[in-house]
Amino acid sequence: MQLEDKKVIALIEDDFEDLELWYPVLRLQEEGTQVDLVGKEANKKYIGKYGVPAESAYAFSDINAADYDGILVPGGWAPDKLRRYPEVLEMIQDMDAEKKLIGQICHAGWVLISANILEGRKVTSTPGIKDDMTNAGATWSDAPVVVDGHIVSSRRPPDLPEYVKVFADKLRVL
Repeated sequence: MQLEDKKVIALIEDDFEDLELWYPVLRLQEEGTQVDLVGKEANKKYIGKYGVPAESAYAFSDINAADYDGILVPGGWAPDKLRRYPEVLEMIQDMDAEKKLIGQICHAGWVLISANILEGRKVTSTPGIKDDMTNAGATWSDAPVVVDGHIVSSRRPPDLPEYVKVFADKLRVL
């Protein structure tokens, strides 16, 4: 229970990558972290790419990013939807400005691109959006986990054990 004083937002929308949401959420909860599932609507059931449901506790408009220590953006096709919500981009920008922990996996890099926070940053993602990441000004690496200050990025589900460990370690000290 080393993270019991920490609070993290986990963004959800339909077609999230099931493992990229649930593995970090459950692992952080095991450490005592309060992880709030946040979607466009509160108390709505969102369905992952492989059919695993997740119900939002809060709507984007219900929360204040300043009340949280970090944010998780899972991959899948959900990031293409999440990046269209001004409230999500504002959350990411606020977290970035305050140097709070931002975690992104796989296609979640699209959200950080749309929030316009990647210029000069080192990241990884699924290789499928490597060009998008570099065109946004980031330096992309093909590595399981890349840490640049308060941003922790990862490529895909097989990288989750290493990614979540690094995310949790950063959450402890930020």
